[in-house]
Amino acid sequence: MELDFEKEGGLIPAIVQDHASGEVLMLGFMNREALAKTQQTGFVTFFSRSRQKLWTKGETSGQKLLLRELRVDCDRDALLVRAELEGGAVCHEGYRSCFFRRLGPDGAATVVSERILSPEELYGKGKSS
Repeated sequence: MELDFEKEGGLIPAIVQDHASGEVLMLGFMNREALAKTQQTGFVTFFSRSRQKLWTKGETSGQKLLLRELRVDCDRDALLVRAELEGGAVCHEGYRSCFFRRLGPDGAATVVSERILSPEELYGKGKSS
């Protein structure tokens, strides 16, 4: 099946979900090369929009995402990546999920999850991503 990489300048959103619990862990973007590398290696790889290069989740922090299943949406322009987290935190701020804040009706954000690791534990002193 051919995916539609053309709508967003060569990138498609990739929603990462824990394969066992169904918890949404993060959102990243993939281009054709990132998708191919993910399928070839079994480790989830994204295209970094800020750095303009590929990055495999966990290459710095050790918090890797092991691919379990890929699903594509009906428009063929988004992916659901079902993965196993090797480590405790997918978020660069040290939370299991990047979605650790609840947004209230007034717009205020409240932390609703427990931080598992500090950014320093993930990346060493002076790094946070």
